[in-house]
Order: sequence, then C-alpha cells, then structure tokens
Amino acid sequence: MLTIDDIRAVPLFSTLPDHELETLANTSADLHLCAGEYAVHEGGERALFAVLSGKMEVIKTFDGIERTLGWRLPGTIFGEVPLALSSPFPGAYRAAEPSRVMRIDAQRYYALAAASPEVAVKMGALARERIGGLQSLSAEPPKARVTIVGNRWDTACTSLRQFLARNQISHDWMTPDAPELPARWPGTCPQEADCPALRLVDGTVLNRPATRELARLLGLQTQPRLAEYDTAIIGGGPAGLAAAVYGASEGLRTLVLEREAPGGQAGTSSRIENYLGFPNGVSGDELASRALQQARRLGAEILVTRSVAGIDVEGRRIRLDGGDVVRSRTIILATGVTWRRLAIDGFDRFIGKGIYYGASRSEASATHGLDVHLIGGGNSAGQAALYFANHARKVTLVVRGDSLEKGMSRYLVEQLAAKSNVAVQLRSEVVGAHGDTCLTAIDIRDATSAEVRRHDCGGLFVFIGADAQTDWLPAEIARDGRGYVLTGDDVVKAERWSHTRDPYLLESSMPGVFACGDVRLSPVKRVASAVGEGSMAIAFAHKYLQLDA
Repeated sequence: MLTIDDIRAVPLFSTLPDHELETLANTSADLHLCAGEYAVHEGGERALFAVLSGKMEVIKTFDGIERTLGWRLPGTIFGEVPLALSSPFPGAYRAAEPSRVMRIDAQRYYALAAASPEVAVKMGALARERIGGLQSLSAEPPKARVTIVGNRWDTACTSLRQFLARNQISHDWMTPDAPELPARWPGTCPQEADCPALRLVDGTVLNRPATRELARLLGLQTQPRLAEYDTAIIGGGPAGLAAAVYGASEGLRTLVLEREAPGGQAGTSSRIENYLGFPNGVSGDELASRALQQARRLGAEILVTRSVAGIDVEGRRIRLDGGDVVRSRTIILATGVTWRRLAIDGFDRFIGKGIYYGASRSEASATHGLDVHLIGGGNSAGQAALYFANHARKVTLVVRGDSLEKGMSRYLVEQLAAKSNVAVQLRSEVVGAHGDTCLTAIDIRDATSAEVRRHDCGGLFVFIGADAQTDWLPAEIARDGRGYVLTGDDVVKAERWSHTRDPYLLESSMPGVFACGDVRLSPVKRVASAVGEGSMAIAFAHKYLQLDA
C-alpha cells in the first residue's frame, strides 16, 4: 500500500502538501513488478508513472527490432510525453529487476496539475526534453534489415520481396545493373547467376535462399518450442490471429502455423474501409501487424514458412512439412481461401512477371508511370484500384458484369468515380496475355460487340473470387462440394455427427477440431466476422477441453 513517505521520495512530488500526497496515496495504483513484467506496453493509454524502487527499462520496437532507449531509476517518472500530447505511449516500460512503480491515471494527474501548477511546469519541461530525444531518434535514417539484389521479373526475387514485405521486414531492393549497387553493396557485387542475393544487416550474404532459411536467420520462429499444445491454429489470417490472441490471453498453450506470412488474404488488402474502430480505414498488413504483435505479446507462438502435411485427428497429431510432428488437444482450422485462377492462354508464364493474384502492395511502387489493369468487380478489386491509382498512370478495372454496384459497396463505387485516372470497362474480359520476359500487353474482349483490342499493360492484378483449398484434410472432417468445412448444424444435417452431445457452433465433424473464418461454410465472408469467429472458436475449445479433462 502506498504511503505519503513513498510518494514524497519522488522529487516531482516532494513539495506537495500532505493532503495532496494523501490523495495520491489513496487513488494511485501500487504496482509490484517481477523482472520482465511491463508497467505499460507501447501504445498503452496515457498515465503518469513514478519508480519507487528497482529499475525500469525503456524499450521501443523499430522495424520489428526491440531497442533499449534508456532506464528509469527510483525517483524518476515516465508518462510525461503521452500526457503532454494526449497520445498513447510511444515506447514500453519493462522491469529490469524486481521493481515497485506507482501509477496515476490521466484524470487524477490533470486534477493534481490544476491544484499544483508547479507540477505542471516541471512536467512540461521534462516532456519537451524527452520529445526532443524522440525527434532525434526519428531523424535517424532507417537502416534496412535486408538488401536484396535481383531482377524484377525473377519469380524467386519477387517471392522473397513479398515474403519480407508481408513479415514487416524492411528491405532495399536493387537490380543487378543498378548504378548505385557498388556503393551500397560492400565487397564484390553479386553476379547474375547468384541472384537473388541478399545481405543481412549483420553482413551475412545469401544466394537464392529458401524462405525458411531466411526466416530463421531473421529471427522469425520456424520451429515449435513444445511437444504438445492446448490449441493449434492452422492459418495466420484474421481468424487465426484472433484465435491466437484470445487463446494466449486465456492461458492456453497456443501455436499458430502459417505457411507464408501472418495476415492471410486480408494482409494483401490495400485498404479496409469498414473495419470497426478505424474511421480512416486500415490496410490489411497494418491490421495483421497489430494483431501479430498482440498475439506474440500475450504468449502465442507464431510459426512461419511451415505447411501442414496432414492431421491425425484421433491422436491430435499435426504433421508438418519436413517431418516434424506437433500434438495438440484441440485444433482450429483457419486456413482461409486462395484466389481462383484464370485459365487463359499465356497467363501461367507471366505469373510473378506482371500478372498477380490479389493486390501485392510491394509491387505498387514499380507501377509508377505505367498503365495497370485489375480483373474483378468486388470490394477487393475496388480497394486495390484506389490504392494503385496513387502510383500508376492509369488503372483500368475489367468487369464481366454490366454494373459495379452489383458486387461492390457504394462507398467504393463513389470513390472510384472521383479518381481521374481510374477507368472501368464493363461487359469485358481479358482473353490473352503477351510479352517476352514479362507481361507487356493484354487482349480485352468487349462482350457487347465481340471486338478484341490489345492494350499496353504494366501489371495485371486478378480478383475473381476464392475457393477453399482443403484437399489435404482427412476424410473424417466433412466438407461441402467446394471444400468448405461443415460445422455445427451443417454437420448434423449432413449426417456426419455420431456423438451423444450436439456439436458446438464452430465444431467440425471431428470433436475438438473447429473451423473459423473463410474456410468455414458460411455465407458471410468479412474480416470482422472472421475475427469474431476466431474468438468464438477459443470459447468452444475451452468447453471441449473441460469435457476432455
């Protein structure tokens, strides 16, 4: 319990009258932290803290790397910058040893400052000093963690760049003939045959590395730490990450298996305008990044570059590529869907060389001054068109239907109409692709006139819907004709449930195996519903674990 003497030992409060000290003692939190525990996380709500004993470490994450910015010793305070700017905490404060910290909430501090102006003056001076320190940090030129050299149309280079971008790893990319390469690549420059070549920030050089090798060297987790988990989540999209956050926060040993990068299909979305709590919209990768940080902070393990080769549902054994086996008491399927492919002559040889399925944000900067085309009339295509309109000279939406309104939200239709460099070709379809080493032109047929015209094309992005890819699942897990996993009542209707109790809402035909998000048979395909189902799956997993105990 806080006492007047505890608070008076803090220089900021040493001149306060006893009645103010007593009020602080009665209204402030008395935090006793073990080494490694946080007083407040980066992004936490504003408050004023004072260190009474021990030692607090000031940390901030830059480009996925945690940096120590300083220390707070007994008698010092922190929280002055968030209070001065009415903003969240720009960094985190973690106990370096057993520590005792008092916490004064924002409203109580403002009342104190009004009653004792000298406190506000001291706080203002300290805030200005520390804001200056933060400004000097932000002025430092960012240092890329990876430098990659490779040709733009090399699919291996494209895959590595996308992998780095989706895992929020900052990187510089240059072509082998870039004039600045000798100045930015220490030593002998890589030869064409060695590309894509990568140099890590510690000087390690890799030639044509596998993504898993690169992930391991960058500190991304690729191996499970335990032999058995309470819940294993297959898929790291919004549904899987939501399940990870709730599972880890509720004390379950939680593992997420992701074959590429966290975020799923939503992670490639250039802008999500209607997600609750983001009035200005949020990009898919930003949403995924926040969810990923949250899940890891709460203790979930996130494995990347790991595919699931199969599941033994009876023994709850998950076989990973490479031969590793993980046991889990419950399994949550959150594998999402994959983009449908177009069967058009010449398409396959240009995949990654000008033709892309989904919106690759990492490719946007390469479309400056070019004319690009998008196939599709849904929200994903509309969001991507708006994003690419900020980079390309012209963006053309190629739509088979006779109206955008039939498949796209009105707000997107209106925003597209307001963009001077966005055009829409209705009742049209792409019927051919041309180029030598990369895509340079496409053929578009007008369904009304049957006329086919050739158009210069600096990039073609395809959004024609998606399907569940669940052929790898065992036969015991029931699916519909398109591969979507049956759950709850649908399992009963399909006569695939043979147990005495009713299946839970998100439970598959195998007890203890749940499905959520786009992979589950449901008419609703939204990021918000996927997040909700991910959290619900954990609630049902808890129920199952109680029965299984």
